[in-house]
Amino acid sequence: MNIFHGLHASGVAQACALTIGNFDGVHRGHQAMLALLVNEACHRDVPSCVLTFEPHPRDYFASVQRKPDLAPARIGTLRDKLAELARCGVEQTVVLRFNQELAALSAQAFVDDVLLRGLGARYVLVGDDFRFGAKRVGDYAMLDAAGRAQGFDVARMMSYEVHGDRVSSTAVRTALAVGDMPEVERLLGRRYAISGHVVHGRKLGRALGERHAGAQDGFRTLNLRFAHWKPAATGIFVVLVHGLAGMALMGVANLGVRPSLDARDVNGGQVLLEVHCLDWPAQLGPEGGYGKIIRVELLHKLHDEIKYEGLAELTAGIARDCEAARQYFATTYAQTRRQTTRDRI
Repeated sequence: MNIFHGLHASGVAQACALTIGNFDGVHRGHQAMLALLVNEACHRDVPSCVLTFEPHPRDYFASVQRKPDLAPARIGTLRDKLAELARCGVEQTVVLRFNQELAALSAQAFVDDVLLRGLGARYVLVGDDFRFGAKRVGDYAMLDAAGRAQGFDVARMMSYEVHGDRVSSTAVRTALAVGDMPEVERLLGRRYAISGHVVHGRKLGRALGERHAGAQDGFRTLNLRFAHWKPAATGIFVVLVHGLAGMALMGVANLGVRPSLDARDVNGGQVLLEVHCLDWPAQLGPEGGYGKIIRVELLHKLHDEIKYEGLAELTAGIARDCEAARQYFATTYAQTRRQTTRDRI
């Protein structure tokens, strides 16, 4: 998939079949829309294209109004969104910076400057709640009228439901907020995962492990930055790690701001996914994870983040979480895998 930042980037296709949205999480409703888009693009012999925004428009307005509560919790990072769009067969994604200039653009100017002159849209597919232009005055009826007058097709996809429940980013955020990972998987059509480069931390996990007899190599962690201040999921999770040693590694992870650490934390104030692999592959060596891109699947939430009073309590808490994760893999996860194998047979 070709990725472009801005309308005037070199290589943007001169014509396309287009859909527009934030696509946070790329859930099953998004996937159905993208499948339709790819099919329509094929029939028209033009590339399929997604127009998305960074930051999320609601993030922008929350910042302008100084009301952070108005910003939606973020399901996925831009990296993960782009990866899922590519997996759905999209040929081109244009990431448009949402700023004051774009927010002030009238609905008709959005059609003229962005959809037509910027992207050469011949077909535009939107959701049933799509709004556009300054003060969100543009709606499907206005877009359809513009299409008839200016020579491009417009289509609308109604809400996507699974067993009578509407699939939406809001529903995914709600499930993540309470740690209902089976429901998240049902809405996404896949396990919830976060990917990124492994970055350096304070190396505190190694020192903590020395305080715990069974830790061996310490509570070494693989650290990923979550590039948004308000993740939809937070807490301690049982996880699977992909991208190291050619196998899925069992682990336990903290997603959040690490309330037990102080200002000396090199990642202080940033949302971090800290992953401890229960059994570290010897072939990787002690520093073998740094710089690699890994994908972490969050399988089960153990509990919310806890502020421990001192390193001794933190060490004991991590040890308990590791034991709970091992128990999960030995029971619930093992039973799920056996059931999946029987279903395939």
